[in-house]
Amino acid sequence: MSRYFEYRHVVGFEETNLVGNVYYVHYLRWQGRCREMFLRERVPQVLDDLRADLKLFTLRVDCEFFAEISALDEVSVRMRLVELAQTQVEFGFDYLRLAETGGETLVARGMQRVACMRGPNTRTVPTRVPEALAQALAPYVRAEAS
Repeated sequence: MSRYFEYRHVVGFEETNLVGNVYYVHYLRWQGRCREMFLRERVPQVLDDLRADLKLFTLRVDCEFFAEISALDEVSVRMRLVELAQTQVEFGFDYLRLAETGGETLVARGMQRVACMRGPNTRTVPTRVPEALAQALAPYVRAEAS
């Protein structure tokens, strides 16, 4: 099994700016999309919890850019678990441009810290990361740099 969850995306023209490269906000959207697809595919029972009163609040997001990507490039967004705390999860994201020849180029690296909360919108309080989510994330722990 891969040590990352992968979401693949083909860049559309609407995601580029006047110069022809991808506007930075789309990288952040892809992080969210990757996280959503992970929930859908690997831990659908948390979706029911989200429909009830669980909320995932994004506390911090970051993205560092290394190379440009353009319309019709295929991108692999690879999510890993960086840290699992009692009420928060930190994800790491690698963005790779995929070549038709099978090569990959790291074009960006990002992170996202999420807090689990429960309660009505005006009185949410921190809550433990659901056990099903913690178990689903376990295979995706980021390997330590050597």
